Amino acid sequence: MTVTLDLEASTSDAPTRRALSNLSLAVAKCKKIVVVTGAGISCSCGIPDFRSSDGLYALVKQQYPDVVMKGRDLFDASLFRDPTSTAVFYTFISQLKKSIDVASPSPTHRFIKTLDSKKKLLRSYTQNIDGLEERAGLIGTASQDVKSHGKGKAKIKTKEVRNVQLHGDIHRVRCTFCSADFPCTQEYLDNFLTGTPPDCPECAARSSARVARSARALKVGTLRPAIVLYDEPHPLGDDIGNIHSADIARKPDMLIIMGTSLKVHGFKKLVKDFARAVHESAPSPAASAASPLKKNAKSFAGKVIFVNKTAPGSEWDNIIDYHVVGETDRWVEKVIDDWKKARPADWEVQKTLIATGESSTSGTFHVAKEITNTIGLKSKAKE
Repeated sequence: MTVTLDLEASTSDAPTRRALSNLSLAVAKCKKIVVVTGAGISCSCGIPDFRSSDGLYALVKQQYPDVVMKGRDLFDASLFRDPTSTAVFYTFISQLKKSIDVASPSPTHRFIKTLDSKKKLLRSYTQNIDGLEERAGLIGTASQDVKSHGKGKAKIKTKEVRNVQLHGDIHRVRCTFCSADFPCTQEYLDNFLTGTPPDCPECAARSSARVARSARALKVGTLRPAIVLYDEPHPLGDDIGNIHSADIARKPDMLIIMGTSLKVHGFKKLVKDFARAVHESAPSPAASAASPLKKNAKSFAGKVIFVNKTAPGSEWDNIIDYHVVGETDRWVEKVIDDWKKARPADWEVQKTLIATGESSTSGTFHVAKEITNTIGLKSKAKE
């Protein structure tokens, strides 16, 4: 049975306020939290809505007035079957990336980073392609920093991945022929804006080298955004599957789901797998009843929290423990506020002092490092 807690009601309803405070304390107590997110956590970042009258798709329709496509069609792999729908897709992605490039991470993105900084995040998984998690400090699966480049296919260094990008990254492009991937440059964006994909530089270089040796030219592939569409396999599918299995084996003690409608089949399976693992880590009712006054980390373990403005479907009744109704930004800010009040020691500034000057002089030190509260602005080290 899912318990519904309305953020709006918390200001006037004492039981709701207490329940939300208990959830905040549960977050503070747990040590292996899995966070899964969808588009709702980026709504406050300034990225235009796809479907509104002044949204991105409306702008694309001005360029292609005779094309009949739904918003969802722009993310379906079948669009590549038709040159016109492919051109619309490239133009749309170009407009979308321009909006993302000027966006900033939301309080929710920074909250996930705070969990990581506090050594409480097992891993973050996201449906989003905007890369705002990396801008908040969480290295993603699309980052070159987590790939080991040797002979053959690059492998993901699992331990360094803090955010799994389930649908790819709009900031990169990949070749439709050789699968080489590159940063999405302004030159490539300009091509996409006209509905035309640029040639793959790696394919072109190999072909030119052959022609220079008087050999036959090779096929040159084109570049496309390195995002994963509906009904399309993920290029890093095996790596992501391994990360997922490894995280299940590590027995997560909390699952936080934010800003998603939980409609995509593959994503639903991932969430259910984690929810099952989290519930298995929960303390037995007998163990909790044995010491009702002693609230340690284990007594708070095993909760699945869903934060979204709309309710989950009935299929989630025995999976989601709490539905927090409201904006994700508002909830995470409440969690941090409650956390600071309940466990102030977790937020004490820890300073590293480094000696300056000659050893013969009286000890002079300056602050080299301070712990960071990533929900707000990072405080500057004071001399």
